[in-house]
Amino acid sequence: MEINILLRLVMAHLLGDFMLQPTSWVLSKNTKKIRSGALYLHVGVITVLTYLFLWDWSKWYLPLIIGSTHLLIDIWKSYQKSTLGYFIADQVLHLTVILLTWLAFYFTPTDFGTSVKTLLHNNQMWLLLIGYYIVIWPLGIGIGKATEKWQRSAAMNAGGLDKAGIWIGRCERVLVLTFIITGQYTALGFLMAAKSILRFTDKDEMTQKKTEYVLVGTLMSFASAAIIGVIIAACL
Repeated sequence: MEINILLRLVMAHLLGDFMLQPTSWVLSKNTKKIRSGALYLHVGVITVLTYLFLWDWSKWYLPLIIGSTHLLIDIWKSYQKSTLGYFIADQVLHLTVILLTWLAFYFTPTDFGTSVKTLLHNNQMWLLLIGYYIVIWPLGIGIGKATEKWQRSAAMNAGGLDKAGIWIGRCERVLVLTFIITGQYTALGFLMAAKSILRFTDKDEMTQKKTEYVLVGTLMSFASAAIIGVIIAACL
């Protein structure tokens, strides 16, 4: 029951902060800041949605708490640069408020302690966390070290986007791990085929060294993530 309430509160936030917030409101908040009428309309939508999705008329003050904190966070964000970092920070703050409100009013200390204990002793959760952490960070560093001399030889950093290769590798390893754990081997095949097609249909001329470097890096990335996925899948 308690988890259901949390999910409803999160859904109310997602609807109000994205689908039911027109672009004109966002532009108004960014330009007029605290004087924007759209800011208060948006907070009103969030508050009403929270009240409706909560469906607990005795706790009428919870939507007011969430709505007022949403207003403060949005005012703060309106004075910041429009960057991905501040967008993520804004969402993290909103969701943290929702989580803390849910914990404060729908969880007793005993319930909270029991839930934390259950979570900490969940072996599957720890296996998944370790697996995704490995494919995102340590594997990327290891592959980078293993192919470092080839990267210099192929001059892969010349003219490319800053750290684009790192993020491409992280995304593909996360996808590979996810497909292996969920048994979606067909999707894994499509991913490998798409990666090859994208590389070989690049309009820019690619030297043999660059092509070989890309193939080696891609295969090492796929193979290492697949091995981690197989090990975790066997342990789950």
